[in-house]
Amino acid sequence: MTKVIIRTESLEDFLVQARDTAQKADRGEFIEESITFSFEDPKEMFMILSEARRRLMLEVMDEPKTISQLTVSLHRERSSITKDISLLENVGLLVSQKISNPGHGIEKLVRSVGPKIEMIATLG
Repeated sequence: MTKVIIRTESLEDFLVQARDTAQKADRGEFIEESITFSFEDPKEMFMILSEARRRLMLEVMDEPKTISQLTVSLHRERSSITKDISLLENVGLLVSQKISNPGHGIEKLVRSVGPKIEMIATLG
C-alpha cells in the first residue's frame, strides 16, 4: 500500500527530506513506499484541494467510479466533475482510464492514487 502525503513546506525543507531519503537508500535502509506532494503556500494547497474536490477524492478512494456515478453520488454537474478530475489528475492525485460501457460507448473510470491520503498544513 502506497502512503500519499500532501503537505506544505519550503523548498529547503523538501530538499532536506529528499537528501535524507537518498542517504537512507545509499545505506540500504528500508524506505517506506510513499508519494509526497509539497506546496510552499498553504493557500495554493487549499485552492487545489477545495471542499468539493476533497469529497470527489473521498468518493473514489475506496473503489473506482465512473463520472456518471460521481455526478449522482456528489449531486454535481458532469462538467464541474470533469474539470475537477482533470485538475486532480494533472496534480497527480487521481488517475482515470477509459473503459467500455456495453451498448453505450466508452466511460471514464476514476480512482485515487492511494487508499488513504494524509494532509499536513503548517500555517505561519
